[in-house]
Amino acid sequence: MTRLVLLSGWGIDARIWQPLIASLPADLDVTTPDWPGYGDRREEIMPEDLATLAEAMADALPPDAVWVGWSLGGLLATSLLEHLPPPRALLSLGMHARFTTSQQEAQDGVTPAALAAFQDAFDQDPLATWRHFLRWQLGGEPRPRLVHRQLQALIGDTPPATLSSLAIGLDWLARLDNSDIFTAPPCSIFTLTGERDPLTPTAHDDMAPNLSRPIDLAGHCPQLSQPEVLAGRLAALARAHDDAALMRAGCPA
Repeated sequence: MTRLVLLSGWGIDARIWQPLIASLPADLDVTTPDWPGYGDRREEIMPEDLATLAEAMADALPPDAVWVGWSLGGLLATSLLEHLPPPRALLSLGMHARFTTSQQEAQDGVTPAALAAFQDAFDQDPLATWRHFLRWQLGGEPRPRLVHRQLQALIGDTPPATLSSLAIGLDWLARLDNSDIFTAPPCSIFTLTGERDPLTPTAHDDMAPNLSRPIDLAGHCPQLSQPEVLAGRLAALARAHDDAALMRAGCPA
């Protein structure tokens, strides 16, 4: 059975995957581990270094699976490829090699100055800043108010993570750059974004593989706004790499 590991992003725990899981084929073995300091692991401390984070996540990130990291989860999952045995494949959803982008590189996305301003606001009023972020990331969805209500119903109106974990996560977003890993990856790495994602620059390439083409009518949270489409992409990815693993082992796919 194909294994799929879904990793959530900044300020949101594993419950965000529930609408997507309902759309995934039943023959996929899906797990949704929380990061330290989040959700069911709220009592733990989010590490500030990747080696310690890798140790804390090792059991949840097996090599015989496809990892799917969303937003900060994609950034961290990619970084952990240097510390853990690589998976069959990794999909970074709503995230490229790094989070911030300069205006010289793209007209969309988040600049370092904008992220720094967000960090300052978080230091002043964490709860209000977290709530602002939820609305900000949903700005590209076709019905943002409806998706916001859906998100609130899933995670509530208070952060599902400790404030220290949220602050460390913002630091990860500011300083992690996985360009070298993308250049020479230890496994197949795919990126996928919503075509209207306000946080991630999108590359609209009609010649790109179907998996990598931006998801139409979606923003930063396609797992909420377009769960059926995303489920189809993930199922295709998982099965392709499951078949490849069987062939390498000398078994018929």
